[in-house]
Amino acid sequence: MRRVIAAGVALGVAALAVLLGGSPAHAAEPLGVTVAFDGKDIAGSTATIDPAKPVELTVTASNRGDAPLRVRSVRVKGVALALTFFAYDTTFPFDVPAGESVTRTLVLDFADLAGQAIGLLPTTVEVVGAGRETLGAVNLVSEVNGSLWSVYGAFGIALLVLTALAWATALLALARHKLSPNRWRRALRFLPAGVGTGLVAVVTLSVLRLVPPEPSIEIPVVLGAAVIGLLLGYLTPHPVPGPAPFPADDPTVGVTTRKLDATTEDVG
Repeated sequence: MRRVIAAGVALGVAALAVLLGGSPAHAAEPLGVTVAFDGKDIAGSTATIDPAKPVELTVTASNRGDAPLRVRSVRVKGVALALTFFAYDTTFPFDVPAGESVTRTLVLDFADLAGQAIGLLPTTVEVVGAGRETLGAVNLVSEVNGSLWSVYGAFGIALLVLTALAWATALLALARHKLSPNRWRRALRFLPAGVGTGLVAVVTLSVLRLVPPEPSIEIPVVLGAAVIGLLLGYLTPHPVPGPAPFPADDPTVGVTTRKLDATTEDVG
């Protein structure tokens, strides 16, 4: 029972850590950044990326400090479920004087993005300094016209297969009465299937271009599915023990005795 409680506490702490650290803050960044794809401002909106076509990225950096800043490169990266599925660094040095704004335009070639991602993905455009520190960033959602067999698509398919195996294993153990008599242990047996269902739902919504896998979406979906899995395992019926096996090589014979009736007469 102590192990069950420890596992529950560990799960709660991990979930709390994700909730508190899922969205990094950019308040201390010295540069204010705005970006445009092919001349369209896409900050806070959805930008369509076709790997077959290069994208003209316009970056405007505003220096909020009292000292000039040196920009080394511009980085574009797509992240889902705390995993980076694509990242492009383009060396593009320029200086931003104190209290001024500088606009630069560069052309990005996303030709190999078709094999890396598909669907809606949270994307960050970062302006990187000479020490490789992030001077400023802007968040947006990119709609990638990639392949289902890209890294992100294959990741979703692998999650689907593992989740199906987790459900099959748990349900087969239930059908064979192999689950633990302890309700909490049965709940933990169904937990991986619940978590996997939540992850599959997040990736599927993203690939179908319905909802991007942002922390405000993916965390409630995964935690909700995990809770449902725990409840299903907790509410499963108590396993019924099977009949005791009769030893085949036992030479003894079973005998049933009863008390004779007092009115029984001798037959003589």
